[in-house]
Amino acid sequence: QLHLVESGGGLVQPGGSLRLSCVASGYSLDYFAIGWFRQAPGKEREGVSCISSSGVSTDYADSVRGRFTISRDAAKNTVYLQMNSLKPEDTAVYYCAADPGRECWTMRFDYWAQGTQVTVSS
Repeated sequence: QLHLVESGGGLVQPGGSLRLSCVASGYSLDYFAIGWFRQAPGKEREGVSCISSSGVSTDYADSVRGRFTISRDAAKNTVYLQMNSLKPEDTAVYYCAADPGRECWTMRFDYWAQGTQVTVSS
């Protein structure tokens, strides 16, 4: 059974940076595409970024492209979301999720982490 644990959220000022980590146990993340999602109060959950199981393909929402970077470290069984130039509108609960379809956005995200709060405020 794949289990995902997130860390790295917190409170930062506008323009600051955070790195979210998604650490897997039970199975190797090499079998999964990993997506990052976020949901702010009163808004629908949105896909932020995705990386294929091989790490070759990545994708970003228009709202974060150029500021966020997704990466994976197979040796650590971990996927990261580096968030730079953070804006107040980035404030949300962020979730990582695993998709056994291997490629991004096959929409078979069967495993979800618990979520971590990111707050961007001065």
